[in-house]
Amino acid sequence: MKFIDEARIEVIAGDGGNGVASFCREKFRPFGGPDGGDGGKGGSIWAIADRNINTLVDFRFSKMHKAKDGENGRGADCYGKGADDIFLRMPVGTLIADNVSGDILADLTEHGQTELLAKGGDGGWGNIHFKSSTNRAPRQKSDGKEGERRELRLELKVLADVGLLGMPNAGKSTFISAVSNARPKIADYPFTTLHPNLGVVRVSHEKSFVIADIPGLIEGASEGAGLGHQFLRHLQRTGLLLHIVDLASFDDVDPVKEAKALVKELKKYDEALVDKPRWLVLNKLDVVPSEDRAKLVKDFLKRFAWKGPVFEISALNRDGCAELVNAIYQHLETKRNSEHRAEETQMTEEARGIASIDPDDPRFKIIE
Repeated sequence: MKFIDEARIEVIAGDGGNGVASFCREKFRPFGGPDGGDGGKGGSIWAIADRNINTLVDFRFSKMHKAKDGENGRGADCYGKGADDIFLRMPVGTLIADNVSGDILADLTEHGQTELLAKGGDGGWGNIHFKSSTNRAPRQKSDGKEGERRELRLELKVLADVGLLGMPNAGKSTFISAVSNARPKIADYPFTTLHPNLGVVRVSHEKSFVIADIPGLIEGASEGAGLGHQFLRHLQRTGLLLHIVDLASFDDVDPVKEAKALVKELKKYDEALVDKPRWLVLNKLDVVPSEDRAKLVKDFLKRFAWKGPVFEISALNRDGCAELVNAIYQHLETKRNSEHRAEETQMTEEARGIASIDPDDPRFKIIE
């Protein structure tokens, strides 16, 4: 299946049915009165998150989604039938925005989450609702309301705990295949990865996290070089970035220059990505002679002016990968515990605020 992470669609909710002005014509009821029924409600359009879908390819080729209109009312107190709603199944992680105003309508982050995209029009009233003591034979009725119509922009941002950054051929695909169940294409030429890959890393039977690999980023991506910035959105939801550097580059390629260029392109795309926790992973050390490794690593860190965590690995031989995976899990677990404690503290403070309300305060006095 082709991976599509962006699409534009149009959703048109159904119009409400019209109410009808009708009068009872039954035998032996010469003054039966008004009996015009209401129109039915137009169909609404909803988005529902489905974890069994991982691409927006269905919406790339099916751009218009229209619900049916509600039926008109009829005589003999018959109400029109309401139209069925339409449910559009989308991948978890889909961001839905109004393409005209730019407003964010929904962010599908959980399986089964349902959000309204376009509300169906309400049905009109029949003349049965206009009857009164002074108006015994009303001829008024109302038409159904129009359903909402929107042009939407869909963006898929994959949900992962860890994101991989690196130049083409830095060894990202080899690394994700070494530590997870993902099996991306691996070759000895650049841009082997053409779309994001997700892999589940199993630390133990009950401990795991999700890692995302995106196509390599090169200098000038902001001007459209390579695959550009089109896949960087998938790193915005991650909690940790791994900057993978090929330390066994050829003589005409400076790994420090490439690493700085990548950070520069990352900053051009989104300042928040630069501020995310980022670890440096020096890869392909199996190609470097053992007596030269320490000097090469020290020289790189000095020229790159890196002060954060550093890991030395060989994704091909899996050397150092286990230590890196354990460190990642510990970091994510610490972050989750910190967020959980913050939520508990907030709930405790809110509870204390409610408990501190003075029952004699006139602002909170119960009106009987």
